[in-house]
Amino acid sequence: MTELADELGVTPRAIRFYEAKGLLEPQRAGATRVYSHRDRGRLQIILRGKRLGFSLALVQKYLDLYDADPTHKVQLEHLLAGARQRIAELEAQRQDLELTIEELREIEELTLEALHSTSAGARKAPTPKTSKSSPPAESVRPPRTSQSSKAAKAVKPAQPARKGRKP
Repeated sequence: MTELADELGVTPRAIRFYEAKGLLEPQRAGATRVYSHRDRGRLQIILRGKRLGFSLALVQKYLDLYDADPTHKVQLEHLLAGARQRIAELEAQRQDLELTIEELREIEELTLEALHSTSAGARKAPTPKTSKSSPPAESVRPPRTSQSSKAAKAVKPAQPARKGRKP
């Protein structure tokens, strides 16, 4: 098992996991697992499916079709449908990422302008144009740092003690 794991760049634990899920069924010689050429091919398909973002259930279905159909036509049709669906998901994610990057670059530009501004007095925080798919930038607060939290606590006035209650 260690040899196969090293060959394919996975851990023996991952191989045991795939066996427990029924994706691999190696022969045994006593306590030793014996992986055939077919088992190696199945593991490569599992790893490729994982890398491409397919669920193990979909990989299992694909492997079952491979075993049941000697022409592999049904398997190939399912693979094509799964690949097209995954492409659509990834393209949607890419579009979301491109919009986010565009908004962040605009925030970066406006922030640099504000930092380099020489005008005296209070400076208004930059408000970038927002897309329809995301909330306005001013509604998103950056996380407080430990120093700003300490400063906020230091400025907070002490509350007078109420009678009849323990502090």
